[in-house]
Parts: sequence; structure tokens; C-alpha cells
Amino acid sequence: MGTSLKDGQMLSVVLCTTPPTSDVTYKRKNTKQSLRRDYMRDKICQEFNHLGKDKFHSLAIIMNSRKYTNSTFEEVKSIAVEIVALAEKCCVEGADPECYTTESLALSAKSCDPNNPFPKHPGTAACCREEGLERKLCLAALKHPPKEFHTYVEPSNEELCGAFRKDPQDFADRFLYEFSIDHSHTPLPLLIASTTTYLSIVGTCCTHAQPTVCFLKEKLERKSLMMLTDLSNKACSRYSVFGKEKTKLSYFITYTQKSPNASVEDILSLAEDASEVLAKCCDSLEEDCVQKEVSNHTAKTCNKLSTQDKRINNCCQDNSGSLQKYVCIYSLPWDKNTDSSNVARPTPECLCNVDCRQREIYNYIHHFAQTFTYAPEALLVALYDDSLTVANSCCGTEDPAACFAGKKPPTKLFDLLSKGNEMCGAYTTHNFLDFKKRLREHYHKALPSASEDTISGLVEQRSTFASTCCHLNAPPSYCGLKVQSEVAYTCTGDDCLAQD
Repeated sequence: MGTSLKDGQMLSVVLCTTPPTSDVTYKRKNTKQSLRRDYMRDKICQEFNHLGKDKFHSLAIIMNSRKYTNSTFEEVKSIAVEIVALAEKCCVEGADPECYTTESLALSAKSCDPNNPFPKHPGTAACCREEGLERKLCLAALKHPPKEFHTYVEPSNEELCGAFRKDPQDFADRFLYEFSIDHSHTPLPLLIASTTTYLSIVGTCCTHAQPTVCFLKEKLERKSLMMLTDLSNKACSRYSVFGKEKTKLSYFITYTQKSPNASVEDILSLAEDASEVLAKCCDSLEEDCVQKEVSNHTAKTCNKLSTQDKRINNCCQDNSGSLQKYVCIYSLPWDKNTDSSNVARPTPECLCNVDCRQREIYNYIHHFAQTFTYAPEALLVALYDDSLTVANSCCGTEDPAACFAGKKPPTKLFDLLSKGNEMCGAYTTHNFLDFKKRLREHYHKALPSASEDTISGLVEQRSTFASTCCHLNAPPSYCGLKVQSEVAYTCTGDDCLAQD
């Protein structure tokens, strides 16, 4: 494909086609909007003529697949074809000066037709009730949430080459679609580099005298790029779901559960740095933003935690590069809990003081993350939210101390933390078959009158949940919605799959 990294920036303008308005209304637009229209047309045509039709088409597939992750291939292909046709018609020398305006109006009108072949979004109807620039901006802002579970499965080398030889363009389009919807939050420069490299490998190896040897060699060389593509997609997806502050909290919990003996100061510093990296790089078009910032963050992690954690120190001794060190640290499982002393709830004086509120709550969360290192992150996030809610409700009252004193401790959350820690600890400690056996024994004991089919259904449901959410870096939206109900239902009564 070979597109430059700035190309995605230009194509993001292409996708924001001018919305339909009547000719009379359009002529009444002010000069500023007219200049913006001309600027968009010039930029689109500049990029189309710079890239050429084929590369422009490929980038349209990538951009729309990233934006509409729940769409079908046919829906993405249809909008990409329309965008390319518009540029092909209006960006040639001698084209009618009003061509872009006319064609973009027609494309926008088609987008608002309920029977259009384009990607579907529940917000489209509301946008199409708007007019003028408001409709355009509304449509441009629509996008599906990131996919937390990948659906693309790479075919065998023989299947790859068969599809490639049958129709190279269709193969490339389908790969760009499948890979881009699974990596919708990988920073665009990295996604372009990864897809370009992969298609180059297929083109080279499927015409090679020894395809198997070629694929093995080329994919090995691509391994680091693929790791960075996957890791950045997960991190930036989390950032898009949580926002900057909750992302910092997420990393704070993760680092604490990974390295419970590390100081709260070092953990908080690394969490702040991690969220800053994502704020800087997730939407950046800088070519090496992710690589550079991951390298810097890894160096800070090794500097702060190596002396406090043997496992992290072992990762930091890897001489194969900063990415390998980062992957090693990232892949570390939960550590065993520390013998942490009881901690008092945050004090009213500090919770109502903006200068120390965050530190007070983070100290509080740090204690529970140290104590319950196997507890799903969503439960610790819920405890953080509870502390903020109490602070916000009491700090504006006449007597904050009395308000805080009247608030009951979140005993249900404490109970869920303990049970969640026990359940995920059992999943982590035992192999999967043994864990399912323990689940079955647990439900037979807790629900003696339940049928065998009911027990089997519960075992499958809870083991699936545990295998998805009982580990660090679990899918945040899925696990966040499910974890409290699942833990509560799994851990009926006082029995919660106690470990040996």
C-alpha cells in the first residue's frame, strides 16, 4: 500500500462529506463556510492525486473499518467505493468547479437514506435531522465502540496464497477490513505500517519458490511490529473507554497488583506516565510516537521497580530491546498479596481538600490492591468511584465531618473484593480443568436441589467469565459490566472455591 502517515489525516476529512442542503440554502452560507468547503475539496484532491486511486481506496477501507467496527465488509467496501468515485470524478484536471459540492451533497443524502448500503449506526437518524454544518459534524463524529474480542483468524499459508492468487485486490481489501476492525484503536501510523508490511509479505512469499520458508522468515521479522500493534490497540482501546484519569487509575491498580511491595509513590508516578503516553500517542500521526514513548516508559519502570520486584528486575535484564522488556513486564501475572495492615477510610479533611484528595484515595485503593492482588480491576475501580461519590456528596455540606460519619462503609464492595480475589486466585492457581471441577463441586454444595443441566450451565458460564476476566489487562467494558454480578453469584454464601 505504501501510504504516507499524513494520508490518514487527509482521508479523515474525506470521510466527513458535506451534508445535503437545498441549493438555495447552500448559497446563503457565509464566506467562512465556503472557504472551508474549498479547503476540503483542495485537500481531498491533493491527496487523491498524490496517492493514486489504489492507495486512496486502501486507506478508505482502513479508515471506515476503524470507524465502524460492527459493520460488514460489504458496507465498508460500499462507502469506500463511493468516496473514491467522488474523488476520481471531481479531482481530475478540467473537472467542473462545482463537482465536489454536487457529489458530496449526493453522497451525504445517500448516507441519510435508511436503505443505504453504508455502515449502520444508531445515531445516524438523529444526525440526519440536523441541517448544514451541524449535520456534517454529527455524522463525522459517529463511530462504533472498539472491539474487545478479536474476530480475525489468520488463514494458513496455503489458504492465504490461494485467496491472493484468485483475486489480489479482493484479498487485500478483506484483510484491511478484518485487521482494521480488530485494531481500530492502534495509532494510525502503526496500523498502516503493520498492514502494509503484511500485504508485502503475502505478495512476496506467495510468489516465492519456497513459500513456507519465506513466510517463516518474514513473519519472524514482523513479530516486534505485530506485538506493538496489538499492545497499542489494547492500551488505546482502554484509554478510549476510560479517559485519561480512569486510565491512570487502571495502570495504578495493575502495577500495584503486579508489584504489591512497590511504594505508592513509584506506582502512582508510573501510572501517570502511562496515561500521558496514551494521551500523546493514541491519536498521533507521528511515525515513531508509540515506539519512542514505550521505550521511555519501560526505562522508567525498570528504574523505579527493579530494586523492589525480582520479577520485574528479571524482565529488565533482557538485552533484546525495550519492547521485549515492556512485553515481559506487561505479561507478568498477579503477584501474591502482601501482609498489609488495616487502613482507615480517607479522612474528611483530606477528601475535601483538592490538594490531597487524589493522594488520599489512591493510598486507600493501593491498600486494597495490595491485599487483594487477584481481585478483578473493576471491583477496585468501583471502590474508587464510591470514595469519590461520598466525597462529592459530603464536601459541599455545612458539616462534612458529620456527613462522612453518617456514611456506612461499602461492606458489599469489601465482600465482593474478598470473594473476587478468592475466585480469581483459584482460577490463577489451578489449571482450567481443575478449576471447572472445583466450580462443579461448589455448585453441587451451594445448590443441592439444582439439576445437573443447571449445574453444567453455571459451570460453563462462570468458567468462561473467569477465563476472560480473571487476569490483568482484561477487557475493560465486558468485565466491568459483568464482574460484580458474576462474582456475587459465583460466590454464594460463605463458600467461594477456597484454595488448598
